[in-house]
Amino acid sequence: MRYSFAAFILIFSVAFSAAAQSSTEMARADSLFQNYHEKEALVLYNDILDENPQNFKALWRSSLLYARIGNRLKDSDEKEDFFINANKRADRALQVDPTHTQSNLVKSIAMGQMALIGGTRDRVAATRDIKKYAERSLKADSTNPGPWHVLGIWNYEVSDLNFAERMAANVLFGGIPDGASLENAVNYIEKAIELNPDFLLYYYDLARSYKEMGKDSQAIASCQKALQKPTVAPDDDKIKQDCRELIDDLK
Repeated sequence: MRYSFAAFILIFSVAFSAAAQSSTEMARADSLFQNYHEKEALVLYNDILDENPQNFKALWRSSLLYARIGNRLKDSDEKEDFFINANKRADRALQVDPTHTQSNLVKSIAMGQMALIGGTRDRVAATRDIKKYAERSLKADSTNPGPWHVLGIWNYEVSDLNFAERMAANVLFGGIPDGASLENAVNYIEKAIELNPDFLLYYYDLARSYKEMGKDSQAIASCQKALQKPTVAPDDDKIKQDCRELIDDLK
């Protein structure tokens, strides 16, 4: 009996120690993620998933990190690998919780990234699902700025489809969803900015939408707001450079 009790204590201690270690790893990963140390955060989230493949936060955050980091890569094969991983992690997050705002958001982002490196057929095929998952994300949490931004970009990109792409959509997929417009793009992205006024990409994408509408002064004003923001995220320097180039182009 004393042996059994001692064994129980040993097992409990080991389990408690493992849980504490896992909690510490997650806290470190979350801190790195929130402070934009993205490569380091991805390594830790991958380690966490090795131990617990169903960890929801690690799944959706690693999906987002694969998409973000992959977007900066120059090598096309490496970029594609990262986007494939982003898509796989998003699928696994959806399996764990198919109604959560973040699992649906990262799925819409991953599909959008895959569409960008694909051909016309891939780009057109993704349009319906990107919109579907972004709308599900928004339905789950209307205060999440991410799906507002995705839907803004969706309207921008679909409005910009050329004749061949629209014909491909009609022939292969029965057309594309109705209602896409640059006005909608502006409205959605402005809502994303309202919810997260410090994310520079929103201002640049809003400026691009205004530029396409011929509203040059509004485009310049949006870029100027971005330039006044502090540089925090890894992409911020490039976004600011893109804003300066857009301003120069419109002046």
